[in-house]
Amino acid sequence: MTIKTLATSVAAIALMASPALAEVDFSGKTIEWVIPFSETGGSAKWANFFAPLLSEELPGNPTVVVKFMPGAGSTKGANWFQEQEHKDGTLLFGSSGSTQFPYLLNDPRVRYEYNDWIPVMATGTGGVAYLNPDDGAKFDGSANGLKDVDLIFGSQGATGLDLVPLLAWKMLGMNVEPVFGIKGRGDGRLMFERGEATIDYQTSSGYLSGAADLVAAGTAVPMMAWGALDENGMIVRDPTFPDMPSFKEVCAATDGCETEGVAWDAWKAFFISGYPSQKIAFLPKGTPQDIIDTYVAAFEAVRARPDFAEISSNEVGQYPMFVGAGAEKATDEATTVSPEAKAYVIDWLKEAYGVTIE
Repeated sequence: MTIKTLATSVAAIALMASPALAEVDFSGKTIEWVIPFSETGGSAKWANFFAPLLSEELPGNPTVVVKFMPGAGSTKGANWFQEQEHKDGTLLFGSSGSTQFPYLLNDPRVRYEYNDWIPVMATGTGGVAYLNPDDGAKFDGSANGLKDVDLIFGSQGATGLDLVPLLAWKMLGMNVEPVFGIKGRGDGRLMFERGEATIDYQTSSGYLSGAADLVAAGTAVPMMAWGALDENGMIVRDPTFPDMPSFKEVCAATDGCETEGVAWDAWKAFFISGYPSQKIAFLPKGTPQDIIDTYVAAFEAVRARPDFAEISSNEVGQYPMFVGAGAEKATDEATTVSPEAKAYVIDWLKEAYGVTIE
C-alpha cells in the first residue's frame, strides 16, 4: 500500500467513525448567503445557482437565501463580514475578484483579512468583452480598427475585477473611458443596453444569463474572452467559449500589444488572481470544525451529482469546482500576486485614473 493510499484510507475511516457530521442539523433554519454586489451580476447568478443545491445536501435541508449588500466595489460587504463571528453555521459569504483585488492592492477601504475567513468552496470563471454593432464591425480579430474609436464603459472601479479588462484594453491601444460607480456588472450591462456604454464585459455566468441574449438579438458583438489556464499555466481559449479568441490571441494580432514583458506579466498575474479561482464561499471566523466539515461534505455532494457538469455549464460555465482543501489552495492563489505585478498596476492606476494607493 502506498503512502497516499494509506493516508486516504485512514482519512476515510476517521470520517466514517466521526459523529460530527451526524450531529449537525439545520432543520427549520435559514442560511443567509451574503453577496457584496447587486442582484444583477455574475456573483448573484453564481450564488443563486448553488443555493438550492446546497440546501438539498445540508442536513435538515435548510432554506438558503441569497442576500445582497452592494457598495464600494464589494468592500462594504466584505468589511461587514469581517466583523461577523460564528453563531450557528447559518451565515455564508461570497467573495469575487472585485473583493480580492482591493485586498491585494492595499486599498485603504479594505478592513478585511482573508486569512481570518474559512473557505469551503471555490469556482473559477471567465469573462467576455463585447461591443455595440457599429464598433463591433471594426473588430477583425485584432484591435487595430478600434484604436481611433472613443468607447465608454460602465465600471465598478479600477481596483476591482474591472482592472483586468481596463488593463487589457490599454495594452491593445484602445481609448476606453470608464464611468465609475456602478454596483455590479449587471448594471454595466444595463448601461450598454440603454446605449450609455459602448463596450462592456461580463463574467461567464453574467454573459450566459444576459449578454448572450444581446448577441443573439444582434445588439452586441463579442470581441474576446479573457481565456483560461491550461495545466502548464499558459493562457488558452476559455472552454465555455471555445469559438472566441482569447485576449492573448487578440493581443498578439494587434500592433503594439506584447504577450511578454512587464505589462503582460502584470495582466496575467491579476487575471490568475481574479478568474481561475474567482468566486469563493466562506464561513466566518470562529466556525467550529463540525460545521466546516458539514459544509465541505455538502458542497462535495453537489459536485458529485451525476448531472452537475451539465447543469453548471449551462448556468455558470465549464470551470472546475474546488472544495475543502482545494478551496483553501484556490483562495491562496487568488490572494497572492508578485511584488513586480503589484507595483506595475499601482503605477498604472495612478497614471491612468489618479488612483493613489498608499
